[in-house]
Amino acid sequence: MTTDVKAQVQRWVEETYNPTRAKLPERQPTFITQSSVPIKPLYTPADIPDLDYVRDLGFPGEYPFTRGVHATGQRGKLWTMRMFAGFGTAEETNARYKYLLSQGNMGLSVAFDLATLMGYDTDQPEALGEFGKCGVAISSLRDMEILFDGIPLGDVSTSMTINSPAAVIWAFYIAAAEKQGVPMANLRGTLQNDILKEYSAQKEYIFPPEPSMRLVTDTIEFGSKYMPHWNTISISGYHIREAGSTAVQELAFTLADGLEYVRWALKRGLDIDEFAPRLSFFFNVHNDFFEEIAKLRAARRIWAREMRETFGAKNPRSWLMRFHCQTAGVSLTAQQPENNLVRVAIQALAAVLGGTQSLHTNSMDEALALPSEHAVTLALRTQQIIAHETGVVNTVDPLGGSYFVEALTDQTEKAVYDYFRRIDELGGVIPALEAGFIQQEIADASYRHQVEMDSQQRVIVGVNEYVSEDAPGIPILQMDPRGYERQCARLAQLRLERDNERMSQALAALKTACAGTENVMPYLLDAARSDATLGEIIQVMRQVFGVYHEPVHI
Repeated sequence: MTTDVKAQVQRWVEETYNPTRAKLPERQPTFITQSSVPIKPLYTPADIPDLDYVRDLGFPGEYPFTRGVHATGQRGKLWTMRMFAGFGTAEETNARYKYLLSQGNMGLSVAFDLATLMGYDTDQPEALGEFGKCGVAISSLRDMEILFDGIPLGDVSTSMTINSPAAVIWAFYIAAAEKQGVPMANLRGTLQNDILKEYSAQKEYIFPPEPSMRLVTDTIEFGSKYMPHWNTISISGYHIREAGSTAVQELAFTLADGLEYVRWALKRGLDIDEFAPRLSFFFNVHNDFFEEIAKLRAARRIWAREMRETFGAKNPRSWLMRFHCQTAGVSLTAQQPENNLVRVAIQALAAVLGGTQSLHTNSMDEALALPSEHAVTLALRTQQIIAHETGVVNTVDPLGGSYFVEALTDQTEKAVYDYFRRIDELGGVIPALEAGFIQQEIADASYRHQVEMDSQQRVIVGVNEYVSEDAPGIPILQMDPRGYERQCARLAQLRLERDNERMSQALAALKTACAGTENVMPYLLDAARSDATLGEIIQVMRQVFGVYHEPVHI
C-alpha cells in the first residue's frame, strides 16, 4: 500500500503540484515550523510507513497514551483552568485569587516575586527594588496565612512556581494549612521544584546542583510518604522555551531532567511505583499550532515508554505523563497588545487538542505589566469559550490519525532521542549543564529565531510587519504604593513577637540536618512553625550547601 501511495504522490507532484506552482509560485521558497523544521506541502500515509496503531498510538487511557491519559478525554472532566497570579502584597494577591475563583477559575497558581524566588526576605538589601514586581512577596508563614485567608486549603488545588526555595515555601504552605485545621495528607497541589531547568534556562538557582538535587529528592520522598494527593515536582519545559529553545529542545531537555529526578529518587531507595504517579510536567505552548500538538503527543509516548521499559514501573499510573500548559509569554508583544488575545486563543486551543490536564492563559497586557483584572478575565474567558462553545472537547484526540500530525509526532520523538544520546555521551544531565551544552543549544536556537525575525523570514504581526505607531491604549495594573512599607513593617513585628529561642533552636536543628543525610522537610516544617523567615532559613542552608556560580564557557 505504501508503495502505491508513494507512486501516486510522485504522480501528483509531476502532474498537478509542479504545474500549479509554475503558474502560481508559492509565497516563499521554504516553509518551516517555529523550531525551523522544514514542512512539506503534503503529508500522506507514505510519511508514516512504520506507524503501528496499537504500538504507537493505541487508545486514549491506554499505553502508550499518545492519544491521551484519560479514556474520556475532555468529555468527562474538563481541564483545570488554573490562572497564574501574584503581585505586590499577600493581601492584594489574596483579593485576586478570590476574584478569579468567583469567575470560574478552578485552581490556584502562585507567582512569587524575585526576592522570594531567590530566597530573600523583602527587607533584605539584596531584595531592594524587587518587591511584588513579578509575583507576590512571601517572607514568612504569616505572609502565607494572609495569602490564603478565607480560602479553604482543603478544598482547592494549589500550584506554586518556586524552585530553589521550594521546600521552604512548601513548608510555609503546609503549616498555613495546619492553622486552618487541614492535615497535610489532605492537601492537593503541585510544587514546581524543578531545579535542573534553572541551571539551563531561568538561572534562579541558589545552591550547587548536588545539594539542590538532594532537596528535590527530599521533597519527592516526603510527599510520597505523607502527602498522597500532592505532585512534589512539576518538571518544567516552560522556562526552557521562554529562554529561546525550540519545541524539540524544550521537550528533550525537560524529559532528560525528569529522567534524572527519577534516577536520584531510585538511588535514594524509593520504589518507582511509590513516587512516579505524582510526578508532573509543565509545558509551554507557542504559536506553531501543529508543532505544539505533536510535541505534547510525543511527550506522553516517550515518558510512558521510559517509565515502563527503561525503569520497569509496574503501576500503569507510573506510566502516565500528566501536565499543565501555559501559553507562551515570550510570544506576547508590547506592540498592538490586543493581538495577544488572538495569539493566546490559538495557543490555548493547541494545548487542549494536545491533551493538557491544566491550563493557564496569559493576559494581553503581560508584555507591559502584570495583568489587570480586565485582562486576566478575558484570558480566563478564552479557556471557557474553548471549553463550551467550540466543540473541540466533544471527541477524544480529534487530530489523531492526521498524516501531518502523526509524522510530526514521530519526527519530534526521534529528535528527542537524539538529544538523549548526546546528553548521555557527555555523562548525563548535570555534566551536560556543567559543560554548557544545554545552555549553548538554547542560545543558538534563540539567535536563529532572532535572525529569522530580523530578515522577515518570520513575520510577527505588529512588530516587523503590519506595524502601527499608535501607543497601547489598555489599562495597566497599579499596585498599592504602600505595600512595601507594610510588608517590611510586618516582618519587623514578626521578629519582635515570635519566640526567638524556639526559632533559633529550629534553625540549629535544620543546619545539622542539612550537614547530614536526613530528609530536611521535617526540620523545615519546624522552622516554618517557629516563624523563622524565608531569608533566615535559606541563609542557614547557604552556610552548609554553599552558593552556585555558573562557570564561564568560552
